[in-house]
Amino acid sequence: MTPLTDRTWLWFAAAAYLAGFGLGTWGVLRERIHSRAWMYTVVSAGFTLHTFGLYLRGMAVGGCPIGNTFELFQFTAWSAIAIYLAIGAAFRLSLLGYFTACLAAVMTSLSLAIPAWDEVKRVSIFGGNPWIEFHAALALLAYGVFALLALTSVMYLLQHYSLRERRLHGMFSFLPSIRDLDQIGLRLLVAGTIMIGLSLGVGAVYWLEDPGSVHVAKLLSTILVAASYVGALVLRLRQVLAGRRLSWTCIILFGCALLSLSAVDASRRPPSATPPTLTP
Repeated sequence: MTPLTDRTWLWFAAAAYLAGFGLGTWGVLRERIHSRAWMYTVVSAGFTLHTFGLYLRGMAVGGCPIGNTFELFQFTAWSAIAIYLAIGAAFRLSLLGYFTACLAAVMTSLSLAIPAWDEVKRVSIFGGNPWIEFHAALALLAYGVFALLALTSVMYLLQHYSLRERRLHGMFSFLPSIRDLDQIGLRLLVAGTIMIGLSLGVGAVYWLEDPGSVHVAKLLSTILVAASYVGALVLRLRQVLAGRRLSWTCIILFGCALLSLSAVDASRRPPSATPPTLTP
């Protein structure tokens, strides 16, 4: 019997996340809050399948599976789920699992559905250096935190809308308070900023030794993402950027962070060879 491939296990994980999203949607439509335990169990099952799929991929490529766009999206989704499982129960956010399952289902399914994103890795992207691998993995863990920050921001905007329009039924009745969402968002912003700062610090040590080893597009895009989040945090602490404006900023910044992954992936690809000329 042929063993299941890493992609098959990742499809199983996507199905589990989709099941969690469906469970939450059913509860919202019935205006009954879904069981936090059930949601946690379903998402945990998806996370286990996701972890095993990435483990098989890592064994196949001989390192952390973040070598192309497919793997970057998969690892970012895995990071977001890992952070949710770590903080979801502590903060008692019943809807955070619902939104996280939706995000993970979209990211995993989308990356699986686009074969071009899963090109064969042709070069060693870390050069056998575990610190560079740690730098890259830590950056994607920070992206996972930023993913949850974006979801918390969406929840903040929904709660603000419900209070302004006096709509307190359905999904709106399950949302945490504005104050709780604001504090959780601040903690996630601080945590993500610290993590991406540490990642850049580790990477900078090796970049200063060999500046030519880092593609300019990757360097600029990563620094821009980090600087944007640092700027948002500073403005938040000074109460210059808060409320809805901060929420929209965090959502837009996460979208830009996802777009920056294409620059990171492109920087790893060797120049394409000139195709051979066909002679009659």
